[in-house]
Amino acid sequence: MRKFKFFTSFEKEEQWLQDMARQGYAFTGKSFGYVFQLAQPENTVIKMDYRKFRKQADLEDYRALFEDSGWRHLSGTKSSGYQYFKKAAENGDEDIFSDVDSKAARYKRLSDMWISLASAFIPIFAVLISTGSINSAALFNPKLLYYTPGLWEQSGAAFWRAFLFETPFAVGRGFIWLLIPAMIILYALFAFKANQQYKRTHEEIR
Repeated sequence: MRKFKFFTSFEKEEQWLQDMARQGYAFTGKSFGYVFQLAQPENTVIKMDYRKFRKQADLEDYRALFEDSGWRHLSGTKSSGYQYFKKAAENGDEDIFSDVDSKAARYKRLSDMWISLASAFIPIFAVLISTGSINSAALFNPKLLYYTPGLWEQSGAAFWRAFLFETPFAVGRGFIWLLIPAMIILYALFAFKANQQYKRTHEEIR
């Protein structure tokens, strides 16, 4: 079974995966959504980290560190960032993090990732505007999305035929032109949320 959800909070995602396990759906991986398989319902503990690695050997060392503490690595690659662990030993540690600072640091790494994505699209958007590939004025004047000469001077049936014919193309242009700035704003918002979670986690011990 595959489910599609999006979380900005590690704690909420962990809780949801644990709730799914109690309903008899064992989390097996994340690829184009969350992948589950039918299993016996269980009260399990699932924890998450966000960490990328340059080498596969670094990931293996990282996994071994947690396995020695009683946690089984469920999902995550060296470049995926998101790492999922399930408590495998009853006498294992209660959490994969030894202190609050390391627990909060995962949000800092996640925030940095979203910022880097937003930053990567800014020069692309600037180049598209400077070369005329995107008409920034059309963002404030949608009429510029229509390329039919003299369209807005026409009237009656001739206007509606031309207008209705070109509208799907104009909507397509507008969607493409708005896609990049929308992604920049969205990634920046995710970065802000992750940073807020980072600060909130630190404040929990004060």
